[in-house]
Amino acid sequence: MQALLENPDTLLLMSAMLCLLIGSGFFSASETALFFLSTEEVQAFQRNDRPSERIVVALLKQPDRLLTAVLFWNLLINLTFFAVGVVISSKLMSTGNNTAAGVFGLLNLSLMIVFGEVVPKSSAVMFRQPLARLVSFPLAFAVQIFDPLAPTFESVTRSLRRVFWPEIKREQFLHPEDLEQAVANSASNKSVLRQERQVLHNILNLSEISVEEVMRPRGTYRAVAAPVHLSDLADTPIPADYLVILAEHGDNVIGAVPLASFTVLARKNLENAAEDVIHIPWCAPVAQVLQRLEDASLSLASVVNEFGETIGVVTYEDIVDSILSAEPSRARRVLQRDPVESQGPDTWRVDGMTSLRYLSRRLNIDFEPEVDGQVTVAGVFHEQLQRMPELGDRCQWQGFQFEILEMTSRQHFQVLVTPGSSVDRKGS
Repeated sequence: MQALLENPDTLLLMSAMLCLLIGSGFFSASETALFFLSTEEVQAFQRNDRPSERIVVALLKQPDRLLTAVLFWNLLINLTFFAVGVVISSKLMSTGNNTAAGVFGLLNLSLMIVFGEVVPKSSAVMFRQPLARLVSFPLAFAVQIFDPLAPTFESVTRSLRRVFWPEIKREQFLHPEDLEQAVANSASNKSVLRQERQVLHNILNLSEISVEEVMRPRGTYRAVAAPVHLSDLADTPIPADYLVILAEHGDNVIGAVPLASFTVLARKNLENAAEDVIHIPWCAPVAQVLQRLEDASLSLASVVNEFGETIGVVTYEDIVDSILSAEPSRARRVLQRDPVESQGPDTWRVDGMTSLRYLSRRLNIDFEPEVDGQVTVAGVFHEQLQRMPELGDRCQWQGFQFEILEMTSRQHFQVLVTPGSSVDRKGS
């Protein structure tokens, strides 16, 4: 046996097994490190200028591609490792060392489990951020090598599924209305609390509500043209959440600085710390916006109208608040107060940016989307008056009369809501 182990060919095979064991540990640790990164950590990587962190973000934007490549290389290395082990065991058996061959086989399995899976994965969970930076370049290279093989494996998988499981059929699409009805029917089930049912309704409503109802309109958030220096913000309070970065010429949103992620801000060129944003049309459903933000690991979207002009922004936190709030309200988030205040019996003072959906809930009436697509109280005035509203203007909506009581700007005014059926348009 000693002569066999001193054989150059055997030493070469054992050296190859050691390299394969290291490779298996590399891919096991890489998979755990990257997929164990939280959304906040990925966003932090995206804001930094380190090439290794940018590569990690790029790989995680296509998780299926990354996972398939990692599993392929890991499986290939493991099979090769055991194949080389079988060759060495066969040589031991050919020399009559059957016991040594059995022990060597068990040792191979133990080494692969401990140093190829358990230790790398456990270490990757604890040191995922530095390890993700360390493996980024070789992992990206391994993924690129696998890319030409991916279509072939996909075709083989599809063919095998058609041959062995032809009876598998796509399930029928379940409409949001069906889910709404299921949640409503659960009202008799005491195990489903009222708050839980409300959250479920809010989630289902994301596919019906346009982002225009959730966004922060222009003028309600701080936007500064690049380049941005800390001294430029000295004249006004710095926002607590996001600083929106505009293009040097024009009003196009090019980035957003998540201020809550920083304890100290740079004195110059704050735009370098900005993360990218996505641009979405005002009519897009909130569910689609949420999915795009999660897929891109971003936290802010710029909302544009049909002319490509920016009319507002929506953040990931805004959407989450719309899901978890018992009574979701864009106006309440922006104004930091209730936009609908009772002024007496059947009388309410309402802010113009209040959504009609939220107002219907407060007035205890069924919400009916406007045919013309208006979603706010201010939008009703613009549509019915066909001009900029003025103090004292009135209009009617679903049996209620709106009258402008106070105007602080053309975009911001207070409305008195009372039951009524007549319409008196000032200046019309």
